[in-house]
Amino acid sequence: MKTSRLEAFSDGVMAIIITIMVLELSAPEGTDFQSLLAKAPVFISYVASFIYVGIYWNNHHHLFQITQKVNGKTLWANLHLLFWLSLIPFTTAWIGDNYEAKLPIISYGVVLLGNAIAYFILQSVIIKSHDDAFPLKKPLERMVKEKFL
Repeated sequence: MKTSRLEAFSDGVMAIIITIMVLELSAPEGTDFQSLLAKAPVFISYVASFIYVGIYWNNHHHLFQITQKVNGKTLWANLHLLFWLSLIPFTTAWIGDNYEAKLPIISYGVVLLGNAIAYFILQSVIIKSHDDAFPLKKPLERMVKEKFL
């Protein structure tokens, strides 16, 4: 399978994720500065999450620009990443409304960690499905060795 279908599907899912997040934003009740300021935690959590999803979208795009083939393992690893990304709107809304509570903050962190692990798995599956000439193989192997030495 070529990568274009997987990329188009992933782009669509990420666009929906961002759309869900922006739909969670609501206008302040009043028209004064205090009403606007009361919405700051919700807006800040939206901005942080938008940046996170944007970074994953950008990295996903670049990863699949050099990926030459897609197999079943790649499809499942990609779905795994999309699953974790799809949890971002929920935790974003929860932390925006409850920014001083521990559980929403911990949940947000767990979802971000899940995204990082899922992206690492996707990247590893892609690298393993290509030969030694794959452009990411050597640089990432060096990075792993440097992190653990």
